[in-house]
Amino acid sequence: MEITLKDLAEIVGGEVHGDGTVTIRSVAGIREAGEGDITFLADPRYEKFLKETRASAIIVPRGTSGGERPHIVCENPYLAFVKAVNHLVPNRDFYPAGIHPTAVIAPGASLGDGVCIGPHVVIDEDAAVGEGTAVLAGSYVGRRSRIGAGCLIYPGVMLREDTIIGDKVIVHCGAVIGSDGFGFALDGEVYRKIPQIGNVVIEDNVEVGANVTIDRATTGSTIVRNGTKIDNLVMIAHNVVVGENCILVAQTGIGGSSKLGRGVKLAGQAGVTGHVVIGDGAVVAAQAGVTKSVKPGMCVSGYPAREHGTARKIYASLNKLPELIKRIADLSARVERLEEKADE
Repeated sequence: MEITLKDLAEIVGGEVHGDGTVTIRSVAGIREAGEGDITFLADPRYEKFLKETRASAIIVPRGTSGGERPHIVCENPYLAFVKAVNHLVPNRDFYPAGIHPTAVIAPGASLGDGVCIGPHVVIDEDAAVGEGTAVLAGSYVGRRSRIGAGCLIYPGVMLREDTIIGDKVIVHCGAVIGSDGFGFALDGEVYRKIPQIGNVVIEDNVEVGANVTIDRATTGSTIVRNGTKIDNLVMIAHNVVVGENCILVAQTGIGGSSKLGRGVKLAGQAGVTGHVVIGDGAVVAAQAGVTKSVKPGMCVSGYPAREHGTARKIYASLNKLPELIKRIADLSARVERLEEKADE
C-alpha cells in the first residue's frame, strides 16, 4: 500500500512538517528504515539516529526537531506509529473460517459462525468457541470451557476445563490456562493434594504471552480483568485477581490470593508473594520482591520492595560499604593504639 505523508498524518492524528507529498509504503525501526519507510522517535535516547536514518519520513513528539527530513509531529509518536502500521501493513492475523479434518470436536461442543479450527485441535465436551474466533494447530479447549468472539488462540495453547475467556482475547503459543494451583496439606510426613475445584476467568481485550501459566483457583476463580496485557513467561498463581489494564512484564510471578488493582505495572522479573494487595496505579520495578501490600500510586523497588526513593538510597549506600568497612578497621586500630598508650 502507498500513501502520501499528508494523508497518513490525518490518519495518525499529527501535523506534517516538510514535503507532504512524500510517498510512504511501509514502516520500520529508526535504524533499519529505508526509502519509502516511515519510522518514529519516542525515546530521547534514539535522537542520535535522526541524522543517520534513511527513512523517508519520521514521526516525532512535540518539542522535538525532525530536521530537514519530512516529519509528522504529534503528542504520542508510539501510538501514531501503531496506527501507521495498522494502516500500511496487511492484517497477518486473519485466518479463514473452517475446521481442519484432523481436528477433534466433541459431539457436545458448540462452535460459533466463522470460527477457524486448525490442525489437531481438540475441543472437548460441552466447550464453546465464539463467533469469528481462531483456535490454531495443536491447541486444547477443555470440558465446559468458553471462548468468546473474535479471539485468537495461537498453536499449542492448553485451556483446562471450565476456563472462561472473554471477547477479543489473544493467547500466544504454549500458554497453559487453568492448570492446578499449587496446594498441598501436610499429613504427618506426607503431602496430600488439595483439590483445585475453581477455574480461571479472563475478561475482554486481554493478551496473554507465550508460555504464560495461569493457575485455576482452589475454589472460586482466578481472574484477569479487562484490557490487561501479560508478557511471556509470567506465572499467575491460584485465586489471584489482576485488575483492569495492568501490565505484567516477562518473568514476573504472582503468589496465590494476591490482588492487583487497576493499572498496576510489574516490571521484568518482579515477584509478588501471596496474600498481598497492590493498589491502583502502583509500579513494581524490575526484579523487585514484594512481601507486603503496596499503596495505590506507589513505586517500589529492591528486595524486600520499598518505596523507590528509599531503596535507591539504600543501594547507593551499599556501594560505599567496602570503603566504610576499611575506615572502621582503620579507626579501630587507631583506638587500640591510643588505649595501649594510655595504659602505658
